[in-house]
Amino acid sequence: MTKRAEQHKGDAPPVAGEAPDHSMSIEHFIGKVVRENRTNQGLTIAELAEQSGLSRSMVSKIENGQVSTSLESMVSLSRALGISMSTLFRNFEGQEGNAQHVKAGKGMEVVRRGTTRGHTYHLLAYDQGPAKLFEPFLITMDDESEIFPTFEHPGTEFIYMLQGKIEYRHGNRSYLLQPGDAFTFRGSVPHGPERLIKLPIRFITIIMYGHAVGSES
Repeated sequence: MTKRAEQHKGDAPPVAGEAPDHSMSIEHFIGKVVRENRTNQGLTIAELAEQSGLSRSMVSKIENGQVSTSLESMVSLSRALGISMSTLFRNFEGQEGNAQHVKAGKGMEVVRRGTTRGHTYHLLAYDQGPAKLFEPFLITMDDESEIFPTFEHPGTEFIYMLQGKIEYRHGNRSYLLQPGDAFTFRGSVPHGPERLIKLPIRFITIIMYGHAVGSES
């Protein structure tokens, strides 16, 4: 093993959750990803070099961003690490951030079947493209005379109570939900509000789909 490889054999992986360096070059970014995956798998530079067919010196230089990695070398490293090529570049273009910020009260108001009075849905994240992975809503109820439909949909639904008190039915059981309560259930089982006990009622609900809605999977 070369002296340089020996020096880097015991290097600790980057601290999880550390802020990204927005000035990081593509060479240093790929090197960081390779090192993180190698150390997470408990591999030494020598072991990764052997499995990828690259020299130990080359693996060390790649991890430290000292060379422009060829496509052939990246394919060899990704196969040796058991990761996809896309993983090597994941988040590089998005280092500046690609978050969606919906200000208070600015969620898109939507109408769902059978909820035309005293029952407001505000969609808290949107523009997810044609294939949706999740849908978060802020729901407000303030009309105790409203008659609620029964809902059924794919995926899992999560409810977090913010205000008020409600009896919520899932299948053949009813649950009393109060502020601070969390409630998770399968969306394919018939469900919905059964009785409004204390108004107004406000809760966050997130529908998480098992696969992207609108996709072929």
